[in-house]
Amino acid sequence: MLQEGAHGKWTVSSSDESTEENSDSEKPSTSSLLDAARGRTSGPQYPCSEARKAAHKRKASPLKLGDKSFSTETPPAGKHRASQEGLGWCLSSSDEEPEDQEKRAHKETQKEEKCDAPKEHALNLCRDDELSENQQAEEYNETLSEAQDTWDLLNGGNPFRFFLTKVTGIEQSYNSGALHIKDILSPLFGTLMSSAQFNYCIDVGWLVRQYPQEFRKKPLLIVHGEKRESKAELLAQARPYENISFCQAKLDIAFGTHHTKMMLLLYEEGLRVVIHTSNLIAEDWHQKTQGIWLSPLYPRLPQGTTGSAGESETNFKSDLISYLMAYNSPTLKEWIDLIQEHDLSETRYVIL
Repeated sequence: MLQEGAHGKWTVSSSDESTEENSDSEKPSTSSLLDAARGRTSGPQYPCSEARKAAHKRKASPLKLGDKSFSTETPPAGKHRASQEGLGWCLSSSDEEPEDQEKRAHKETQKEEKCDAPKEHALNLCRDDELSENQQAEEYNETLSEAQDTWDLLNGGNPFRFFLTKVTGIEQSYNSGALHIKDILSPLFGTLMSSAQFNYCIDVGWLVRQYPQEFRKKPLLIVHGEKRESKAELLAQARPYENISFCQAKLDIAFGTHHTKMMLLLYEEGLRVVIHTSNLIAEDWHQKTQGIWLSPLYPRLPQGTTGSAGESETNFKSDLISYLMAYNSPTLKEWIDLIQEHDLSETRYVIL
């Protein structure tokens, strides 16, 4: 809009729009929920807290010390110069001295040479940029799983049955005695019939890929504490998988969260309980040290056994059943009955 004042004619640029007009363009569309489930958003592809989402955003686009501005949308120098010409002065096409321009050109040349490095280079920077962190983590852990006989590890005389998770980017010797989720779900542990996953933050697509191909269509129950929008997002993630069902933890506290991290694994050969510290997302199994307690393989009790049969000296079986009953969910009744039918007497640990 052209206006005239005491100092001559001046123009109001189109960027001075009202706040309300600008805010309308930033509102998410009604299809954003489905887009998140299909992997179209740049944030984490799983429901989680706002703090975790903010951390993921900072990780995806970190600020660099050399940046002159925090904004990533600084207009080009040419456009900036054109907008100032009506004021009677003008910026040069570059605010840098010739020496600075030569230095920058030299740096750009070095970057190009790095990306043109031979494929045999140990640190292939170009390939790492193309692969997502999730893909790198999965490929890495598959390699480690092939290099280590997990079955021998489980029967190696570990009296506490406590393990750490494998960490990406370190020598294999430092991962000795460690497990990945793919190891836990491996056919070496048994012929899986069904499973239940209790957790706080869940990436359904990633979780399904951790199961061996032959187990990916077995019944899977996900126990979570999500509500409203995050619950809808979690359900949307699971739509492609007909074998997945859900159980929502009813929390007495309005702002409470469901942090239990546990697996119940039913095999043809018996039952196993896994209690761990990791969320069911790639980041927690990639470069973080987490803890895992892995139960023995509990055999099925003889048919017709009743009462306290199969109980351990630590009352692990009755405590586990009491915990599951506290969910007050018909969905978990099946798992309570299954635990009742198995012999957990070898357990030497207490649920606190």
